[in-house]
Amino acid sequence: MGDQSMQVLAALRENVAAGEGDAVCRLAQEALGIGMDAMQAINEGLIPGITEAGVRFERKEYFLPELILSADAMKNGMDVLEAAVVAGGIRRNVLATVVLGTVKGDIHDIGKSIVGALLSAHGFHVIDLGVDVAADTFVDRVRKSDAQMLAMSALLPTTMPYMKRVIDELGRHGLRDKVKVIVGGAPVTAAYAQQIGADGYGDDAIAAVRVARSVLGLHA
Repeated sequence: MGDQSMQVLAALRENVAAGEGDAVCRLAQEALGIGMDAMQAINEGLIPGITEAGVRFERKEYFLPELILSADAMKNGMDVLEAAVVAGGIRRNVLATVVLGTVKGDIHDIGKSIVGALLSAHGFHVIDLGVDVAADTFVDRVRKSDAQMLAMSALLPTTMPYMKRVIDELGRHGLRDKVKVIVGGAPVTAAYAQQIGADGYGDDAIAAVRVARSVLGLHA
């Protein structure tokens, strides 16, 4: 690898970790401009950068605003590089398809979006349904996408019970045994996840990636 390529990859890592979205977009375009393979830029630039942001978050060197900036910066880079991957007729290796959303009655988006960005960075195909998602919408998308996982978020204690309703609906449609369910959000606990029959619980976005890999039997 040439010096220029190494410098661009290092800059991608540093700027994703620092949450510099404009710089990441420019560097992703520069990577393509010098002939770098888009997958190399993703795997050796963006992913190590967001991983480093996650490490800093766990060490409490970063807090939620910094993690949001890093996730947004990574998405900027992914928009540029994934377009090049598609144009080149190359498919990223996908670990699993995950349907993601905030449950009905809850319009909180930030935590859910960070989880989606991190899952995408770590090789998952994420179908983000957004916020205020009804049970039948979750079930329909799980069925149509043949997803291996459903990830639900709730930030309001009053909307937490809706997670159980979605799980029950999966059962009624014969899908519960075909999809793993993980849940999260500020008021949600591991005990509650177990109580409603979820397969896993993540107390933050970084943990959600580990839990997703674990419940699907994907080991580092």
